[in-house]
Amino acid sequence: QVQLVESGGGLVQAGGSLRLSCAASGRTFSGYTIGWFRQAPGKEREGVSCLSGRDDDAYYADSVKGRFTISRDNAKNTAYLQIMNLKPEDTGVYYCATVLNYMSRICVLRASEYDTWGQGTQVTVSS
Repeated sequence: QVQLVESGGGLVQAGGSLRLSCAASGRTFSGYTIGWFRQAPGKEREGVSCLSGRDDDAYYADSVKGRFTISRDNAKNTAYLQIMNLKPEDTGVYYCATVLNYMSRICVLRASEYDTWGQGTQVTVSS
């Protein structure tokens, strides 16, 4: 069974950048869809980006397009979320997630579609 561990969060000033990591163990990441989600206090979990299993097609929420970049390194069994030009509204706990289905052609930013989640990493952006 796959386990996910996020890291890389922290406190940054607006305009700064972070790279979040999601390390997988127990199963390879290669060929499986990866999603990144975030949850701000008092708000529902929001999908920000995903990478499809079969072709590594990337999808982004409108609110993060142009600032977030999702990627994976299969050799390290790790996924990444590069965040540029951070804004206070990016504050929240960031989670990575993956699915059981192998070689999915597309991915969606809907939490119910994901089977395994990490514990999250806190990102706080000060203005």
